[in-house]
Amino acid sequence: MELVVRGEIGATPYLLWRDDRAAFDDYQSVQTAANRTKLGAPYWATFVVPPSGGTLFAGLYRAERLGPSPKDRIDPLFKRTDAELTADELDAYRLTLSSPLNDYAGKVWIDWGLAARSWIQRSDKQDKPIEAITEFREDAFPGYTHFIANISDIPTLPRSWAEALRAAQGIYLLTSDRTGEWYVGSATSSDGGFLARWLAYAADGHGGNIGLKSSEPSDYQVSILEVVGSATTLKDTLAIEALWKRKLQSREMGSLQRN
Repeated sequence: MELVVRGEIGATPYLLWRDDRAAFDDYQSVQTAANRTKLGAPYWATFVVPPSGGTLFAGLYRAERLGPSPKDRIDPLFKRTDAELTADELDAYRLTLSSPLNDYAGKVWIDWGLAARSWIQRSDKQDKPIEAITEFREDAFPGYTHFIANISDIPTLPRSWAEALRAAQGIYLLTSDRTGEWYVGSATSSDGGFLARWLAYAADGHGGNIGLKSSEPSDYQVSILEVVGSATTLKDTLAIEALWKRKLQSREMGSLQRN
């Protein structure tokens, strides 16, 4: 093995690996030509960084450079053409998973070292001690009462969490520790449950909410105040929402409440 390749720091490459292996392989199969020498080894060991931290082995690939990558290729990570993303010359590679180490993908954790920004490193020059061999498992959904997250984290939640939030409806609370503002809102089945409502906030920062539009942009914390049953009518849900607004005085004190 000649080369160690690490995904970008952060959750997004990890999410591709977790949710769509073909898209992950496509993502890493195009590299800038400036890194051609560093990437000129026959094998790449790829690692990802889960949200909880650490460096997790994602697979060993046999790599073969094919030539220039077309600029009209759609990058699976950013959903834009490569020409829109960079003016650099790009190389395309054929990546083939090497079967001898497949069983260790998602299980081997290494010490990446201090050069966190050096996402391409040579294993013949830098040893990477194994910290643990244990299968990675994401945390179980904590339940609706204990769920707390930032809006920016909603698109990257584990699938089991996303499904639980999509299946539920009720009253939620947005808070900003930066501005001290808060907002009480409701999500119904017609909205797509809590998940769809919060994804709308993540997409544009306000989800159409007038109060959030008029406030400084903030990565709001979101939590659930009350889950209502699937048979609860819209009228009843809005009545429960109004009760929570009175309890928290969100119209008088929350600053974001316009309804």
